[in-house]
Amino acid sequence: MASPGCPRAAQRVHRVVAGTRSGLRGWSPCVNGSQRALLTRLSAVRQRYSPGVRALVIEHDEHGPAESVGYHLEERGFELEVFLVLEDPDDPVSHKPFPDATGYDALVVTGSPWSLADPDPIGSWIHREVDMVRAAHDAGTPVLGMCFGGQVISQALGGSITRIDRPEFGWCQIEPIDGSPLPAGPWFQWHFDVFTVPDGAVELARNDSGPQAFRIGRSLGTQFHPEVTPRLISNWLDYGTGELAANGVSPQAMLAETVERADAARSRAADLVDWFLTEVAQL
Repeated sequence: MASPGCPRAAQRVHRVVAGTRSGLRGWSPCVNGSQRALLTRLSAVRQRYSPGVRALVIEHDEHGPAESVGYHLEERGFELEVFLVLEDPDDPVSHKPFPDATGYDALVVTGSPWSLADPDPIGSWIHREVDMVRAAHDAGTPVLGMCFGGQVISQALGGSITRIDRPEFGWCQIEPIDGSPLPAGPWFQWHFDVFTVPDGAVELARNDSGPQAFRIGRSLGTQFHPEVTPRLISNWLDYGTGELAANGVSPQAMLAETVERADAARSRAADLVDWFLTEVAQL
């Protein structure tokens, strides 16, 4: 598929406090021979975490769950508690109070179709979310932000978000910076904006669009989507493909490639979660 800057072109986390949800629902991994060793490794990792460890997941609408990242956190013993920002994905207004993330063992912020480079439509809540992420980071709560979530971390810690000339769609390579543990991928991308690396952060990877990952203290931001699964991409495509058509991207090719890459992508997501928990979060 013709994705700008890219190579060729099922699960659910849900319900905490008022307006939140907990637990993984609706995704059963198909365990084949190549995955048994991975699941055995995940089981060994999971034993390091005591019962009762909790992660707060900020989900911006029903189309943006933590998917495989959420699944891997649960594999490691985390209880996921999800705060849904928007009840209607087409209505960007929300006056819900955000939970206090400092009471959790980790905070995960997922993607969103809305833009931090054009914050006016989401002005009813985005500044409160940025403040929440900043407070969590300052309190030492580990934060993992993916795509829009990575942009929230950047802005919360002094970075900025800008529009890019050519949006990225599909499976794209990234360039790890010297010493970075992140593999080149490919990782899934769907974004029109890009973050800057905040002062004091370590840039971990980039590509022609700009920075792709950074680490600062116990927080990790990625521009790519490590959480994607075929079901998640299918849901996104069901919601709308106008953005893809406008950029010459085939939805069918995107989904087919996601299915083809699903096992490898799940393994990379597991490794990223492991590294985040042990090296960044230091849990």
